[in-house]
Amino acid sequence: MAVNQWQGPAATYKHKGHIIKNVNHEFSEQITGGQRIADLVAKLVGSWPFIIYQSAIIIIWMGANIYLTYMAGTNPDFVASWDPYPFILLNLVLSFQAAYTGPVVMMSQNRQAEKDRLMADQDYQINKKAEEEIKVVMEHLVHQDALLQELLTRLEVMEQRILNKGEQVTR
Repeated sequence: MAVNQWQGPAATYKHKGHIIKNVNHEFSEQITGGQRIADLVAKLVGSWPFIIYQSAIIIIWMGANIYLTYMAGTNPDFVASWDPYPFILLNLVLSFQAAYTGPVVMMSQNRQAEKDRLMADQDYQINKKAEEEIKVVMEHLVHQDALLQELLTRLEVMEQRILNKGEQVTR
């Protein structure tokens, strides 16, 4: 298509394809089973229900062991507690839980950081494309301003000619 004087930069601009992609979708297709488990564990451990349930289990554990220790002390035939004060077994269970959930949560956070980097790169690419398109639009507006100015100048010249011809006829 030939470009004439009336067409501006927007008429010749060629859109070079779409750069927008769903980073979440692409990222979720690439994760392994272990990474999915790490995400689920991080989601579970980082929630209020987990904190509430874990606190309830710890309180029940401690209460049951204190009760059983007290009852075994007053009645030798009563069932002995499985973890008397200072709750060494409970400490061991909580340490075991922390030893495994800590690294798993870190794996999930590292994956999230990688995903955030991909999203930031995607945003950068979109911003570059938007800047290029805005530049073309601004150039086109400048071109339109020049055309409008030329048209106004032509109209003023024509108006002046008409006025001059009107003066010549009346003389």
